[in-house]
Amino acid sequence: MRDLVVVAFDHAGLDWEAHVRAEASLLRPAEVDHLIGDASKARCALGWQPAVQFEDLVRMMVDADTERLSRDPLARHA
Repeated sequence: MRDLVVVAFDHAGLDWEAHVRAEASLLRPAEVDHLIGDASKARCALGWQPAVQFEDLVRMMVDADTERLSRDPLARHA
């Protein structure tokens, strides 16, 4: 989660540490330190290859939200 937050806030030009805080009571007790996806089955079975890297996907998501908010200021409250 931290990687996503760091990339998203950096892309938005914000210091994530000034806006995000961890709330210990909201963490799952069995939280794992690292979740790593493995797309090898999709590559082998389907010949699939990722077209977008993680960081690029996060930037695309930030851009989409920024664009949506610029068109519809009331969306901020949704």
